[in-house]
Amino acid sequence: MAKRPAKKASKPKSAKSDIAQFSKEEELQAYRAMLLIRRFEEKAGQLYGMGFIGGFCHLYIGQEAVVTGVQMTLKDGDQLVTSYRDHGHMLACEMDPKGVMAELTGRRGGYSKGKGGSMHMFSREKNFYGGHGIVGAQVPIGTGLAMSNKYRGNDNVSVTYFGEGAANQGQVYESFNMAALWKLPVIFVIENNGYAMGTAVKRSAAKAEELFNRGSVYGIPGRQVDGMDVRAVKQAAEEAVAHCRAGDGPIILEMKTYRYRGHSMSDPAKYRTKEEVQKMREEQDPIEQVKRRLLDNGHADEDELKAIDSETRAIVTDAAEFAQSDPEPDASELWTDIYREA
Repeated sequence: MAKRPAKKASKPKSAKSDIAQFSKEEELQAYRAMLLIRRFEEKAGQLYGMGFIGGFCHLYIGQEAVVTGVQMTLKDGDQLVTSYRDHGHMLACEMDPKGVMAELTGRRGGYSKGKGGSMHMFSREKNFYGGHGIVGAQVPIGTGLAMSNKYRGNDNVSVTYFGEGAANQGQVYESFNMAALWKLPVIFVIENNGYAMGTAVKRSAAKAEELFNRGSVYGIPGRQVDGMDVRAVKQAAEEAVAHCRAGDGPIILEMKTYRYRGHSMSDPAKYRTKEEVQKMREEQDPIEQVKRRLLDNGHADEDELKAIDSETRAIVTDAAEFAQSDPEPDASELWTDIYREA
């Protein structure tokens, strides 16, 4: 996805931001990016069901607008770190779908040479510092990345993603304190999809309606954002990036989003009704929102959008075929990439 410098904006408040006005090019950019994530995740789910993917697999279907909108505001040098629901973030920062899918299937051509799987992929080239399987463990890492930026004197920003469940973890608040104390350029993005594993956020978090306010005791500003509308995400992210680049320290963005699938592929998601999921799909799907605007504004017709979908499916099919045919790593790889010489 193309990256562009952040625009100067007013200081963030604890309120919903205005919605960015997208050009035809931005609408198409967002549509293509979110559609790639959606089709990739659908294929990953199929491969998991067929036994090609082992271990855990957490799909990002429904949450595509969050990482897409944020990524549209970043520039080269900015960093990302996230949790185990990470495939969408990898694709958004332009990691190769073949390499991502090959890692899911444990093949040599994967980003971690087939040894990491779904939760553990990295790309130094794309400044993607991994998905992390330990709940909340990525938050201190993202804070450390921001510390390195400040130490080096650059204007890069660390975008640190975590879920509403991780928002209750102790290391998150240690990170908040350090980030505020040293005014570190880090955007803490809470992807609040409503359910921490199988527990509704209202049952697991005090003042669940105000997770964006969790850093207020440290003086960290925050805002709640419609994470199903890529325009709202981009607007809030632009303001947050400008806040960080100006040297004003950390900020929290709580993205109110939704996942259509279970917590992982092994989750039957019986803790919510089918009607609830269907209502979200019909009324707030992030991709369908962009599609409707493209059609209503005359930016594209049905045939053009079908062509984009066909191109996207071809990319994903190619990645899946590569991931199934690429050789598995040799047994000797068990002993490589364990330590780095100082």
